[in-house]
Parts: sequence; C-alpha cells; structure tokens
Amino acid sequence: MTEFFNTALSFPTVIFTFVLVVVIGYWVAVITGLLELEDDAAWLGLGGVPAGIALSLLIALAWLLCLIGSVVASGGLLIAVPFAALGGAWLVTRGLLVPLRRLFPEGDRHSRGDFVGQMCVIRTGTATPDFGQAEITAADGSSAIVQVRTTGQDRLARGENALIFEYDKSGEFFWVMPYESEH
Repeated sequence: MTEFFNTALSFPTVIFTFVLVVVIGYWVAVITGLLELEDDAAWLGLGGVPAGIALSLLIALAWLLCLIGSVVASGGLLIAVPFAALGGAWLVTRGLLVPLRRLFPEGDRHSRGDFVGQMCVIRTGTATPDFGQAEITAADGSSAIVQVRTTGQDRLARGENALIFEYDKSGEFFWVMPYESEH
C-alpha cells in the first residue's frame, strides 16, 4: 500500500492526484446538494452529457493511465507520461460518453424555469418569506423537492397547495403563493 501512495504522490502522477481530489470534492458537493449537474459536455463534441460527468471521467482515466505509465516508464520517458495519459484518457472518455449520451436526452431535461406556473405541495412545517420546501411533479411524472419562499405575510402549512410564479436565480428558490383548488 505504501508503494501505491508513493507512486500516486510522486511525479508525474501527483499532477492528476491533486485534480482527482478536486473531482472527489465536486462529487461530494453534488451528492449533498450543494451543486447540480446542469452544463453539458459540448466541449467534447457530446452535447447532452453533464460536464461534471465528462470531466470527472476524463480526470479519473488520466490519473489511472498516468499511474500505470509512471510504473512502466522510467527516466526521460516520465516527462511524456502525463501527456500520453491525458491523450489516451481523452480518446477513451469520448468513446465512453457516446453510449452515455442516450441516458441524458437533451429534450427531456428539466430546467427550473419549467416549474414556473406549476402547482406544488408544501412539505415543510410551514413556508414563509425566509424558509420552505415543496414537492413538485413534472409533466413526465418525476417529482422534486424544491426550495420555496412566500411573499408578504403569507404562511403556508404542510400539505397546502401553492402556485409557483417565479424563480429567483440568485437565491436559487421559487416564489410561491397560496392556491385554492376549485373542488
């Protein structure tokens, strides 16, 4: 195990090791909800695949190829290892992302703006101008829990219906108002 860490933390693999740590941090942020996968990997010529997935795959493969290359190569060849690893990773990533693109059809992606005008159900104890969450169901049947805020003195209780009328990009929440159904 010591030999593995020595190789991972020595030149040339150390270049990709530190970048791989950033990728791991990125995925922790995505899993915890601090970041979202929104952009696509058009820079690879594969629109429709989230850039986070494409870049993470590229870096992980480059790190792995560099690790293998640093064990196999010696002397002056070590200088070429990171470049060869990055080139090889680029080719493999492009090949792997082609079938992945089918999992992320561009036309089926939802943007936050799609929820404006939709009904939602309050899921926290109350929704106020400072705090609240609601569940919204998209046209395809999928649901999401979103951050919501009310205007003025409106307070909505758990289970109440609300109408989403605007999205606040800077605060990353939806503005909602009470909605009474006709039945």
